[in-house]
Order: sequence, then C-alpha cells, then structure tokens
Amino acid sequence: MATLEDLRIKSILDMSTDEAIEHLRQIRLSRRIPVRSQTKSTATIKKKAAAKAKPEMSAEQAAELLKILGVKE
Repeated sequence: MATLEDLRIKSILDMSTDEAIEHLRQIRLSRRIPVRSQTKSTATIKKKAAAKAKPEMSAEQAAELLKILGVKE
C-alpha cells in the first residue's frame, strides 16, 4: 500500500523559511487564477449578442419617436 513517504515530496517542515513561504505563495496564486478559456468564451458570446441586438434607426423613425415622446424641435 502506498504512503505519503512514497510520493517523495519534500515536506514543508523540511524546507527553509524562505522556501516554504515561496511554496505557499505559489499554491495560493494557483488557486486565484481563473480558467481563461471559460471567461474568454463567455465574454465573446456576450459581445456577439450585444452586437446583434442593436437595431438601426432611420431619420424618419427617429423623428417619429421624438414626435411620440412630445419633444419640440
């Protein structure tokens, strides 16, 4: 049966203080970094949806809208 000693990973107790702090910093940083492929694809989908949702308005339609809203020229 395998044990922790079989992994041959240096224990944090056996490391120097600076080495242990750097090792813990690397572990913490690796947990904070989001997966880029998920965030990138979501942003791309939102941008494409926003680009499609913009209907263009002609000058006549804009004038009609202003007339309906009661804005005086």
